[in-house]
Amino acid sequence: MNYLLGVDLGTSGTKTVLFDEGGNVIASKTIEYPLYQEKNGWAEQEPLDWWNAAADTIHAVITESGVDNKDIKGLGISGQMHGLVMLDKDGNVLRRSIIWCDQRTAKECEEITARVGAERLIEITANPALTGFTASKILWVRNNQPEIYAKCAHILLPKDYVRYMLTGDFATEVSDASGMQLLDVPNRCWSDEVLEKLDIDKALLPKVYESPEVTGVISEEAAKRTGLAAGTIVVGGAGDNAAAAVGTGVVEDGKAFTTIGTSGVVFAHTDNISIDPKGRVHTFCCAVPGAWHVMGVTQGAGLSLKWFRDNFCGAEKETAAGMGVDPYYLMDQQAARSPIGCNRLLYLPYLMGERTPHLDPDCRGAFIGLSAMHTKYDMLRAVMEGVTYSQRDSVEVLKTMGVSIDGMLACGGGGVPVVRDSHGDYYGVDAVIDKDFASACLAEAVGADYLFILTAVDHVCLNFGTPEQRELDELHVDEAETYLRAGQFGAGSMQPKVAAAVQFVRSGWRRRAVIASLEQAPAAMRGESGTRIVP
Repeated sequence: MNYLLGVDLGTSGTKTVLFDEGGNVIASKTIEYPLYQEKNGWAEQEPLDWWNAAADTIHAVITESGVDNKDIKGLGISGQMHGLVMLDKDGNVLRRSIIWCDQRTAKECEEITARVGAERLIEITANPALTGFTASKILWVRNNQPEIYAKCAHILLPKDYVRYMLTGDFATEVSDASGMQLLDVPNRCWSDEVLEKLDIDKALLPKVYESPEVTGVISEEAAKRTGLAAGTIVVGGAGDNAAAAVGTGVVEDGKAFTTIGTSGVVFAHTDNISIDPKGRVHTFCCAVPGAWHVMGVTQGAGLSLKWFRDNFCGAEKETAAGMGVDPYYLMDQQAARSPIGCNRLLYLPYLMGERTPHLDPDCRGAFIGLSAMHTKYDMLRAVMEGVTYSQRDSVEVLKTMGVSIDGMLACGGGGVPVVRDSHGDYYGVDAVIDKDFASACLAEAVGADYLFILTAVDHVCLNFGTPEQRELDELHVDEAETYLRAGQFGAGSMQPKVAAAVQFVRSGWRRRAVIASLEQAPAAMRGESGTRIVP
């Protein structure tokens, strides 16, 4: 059998997953690494941490799976965007990478706008000068660390540094390069005009590919380090959200997803390029050749929830550790104790400045309307709702651009019930939980066989409630529980998994859009008898 390897270079860690030809997960491994914040608004990481995490996770999944490395036919890389990696002529890292959420470059953004012109910059790069993008970081190093800039021979993005270490090739692809502020986004190539006006040597930049194109092969040195076979092909891959779009099927007009990682994203596909003249949302080349995506970003989305967890939810963290569940699961239950609207408490999630729609690196977060009547549960729900309100700003901008959104897939933290339900309500569209989040959530939180649980929940959806009732989002949950606890689903050792399935059904996984999406489940997520699995 043949296999494929995916490497996702995130902000908190790198995850490598080995898949078979049917899309089934054979093995996976995650390794975390630190974020360095020496000053307020700064954010840096060590590129060698990324490489070590990638190499070690690749080696781990190959060893764990026991597959013949010659049967791994290719590798793709996705990852955090915008980070600046500077190498000398020998390929050595010159400084820590200034990553996507760093906000130090306000003056450099003013310089870029003055040199290129505000309107012209948006026409070429599809975005205004932004502190998070790579070009302003390059200018900051040139302005503040000229001795390092003078030694720079190569500029790469985070995932492309890992590519270089794997293959020895200096390469990138259009989706990630779109976030550098140096790409001619409509024409999918480096902009000679922008580079000339910013006085950046084009020779510093890597060759640009489309996402599915082969960019190189595993070198002999990397083969020894990772356990891969030398000569294994490496494709372009994609920036994190462009890759997520392919994985969730958001590859044609009308499809969109929302996700909450450290940042929060509203992402919509478009076959025809659409650029907001005010620059409030990002237009990038997508992983589908010849197409684009439009994306709004809330800078401190998941970061807000993590901040609240780390500072105010110590008890929940201890309880979760004892139960063997994720603290966010308990936090979601606690937030549900507060009514919609959080008793008139508002939260602004601007912990790291903001992109959409304010484009302001200096704005900061706040609770508004806080009084003695409010509880921790109100504050927790206000954080969740505040993030969703912020992401709704992105949806409203996309509507003004004529970008169609027929439904919204909720991925990552967007799959948490309180957040997911508020997304659907506030966006005015169906919000559907993503299959990959569901399987990961179940497997990690309750340690159960997620394929069994998904099959059980699928039976509930298909056997309880008429089509008309399902259209109204009504399922007979009590009858469903009785059904699950009887027959093949209720026997002996299956009881803990049944309980998990019942809990998942009760938590809100019963929207009509889920029923509609059953037909879209890939073959790899179906049971042996062809039973449909809820994606």
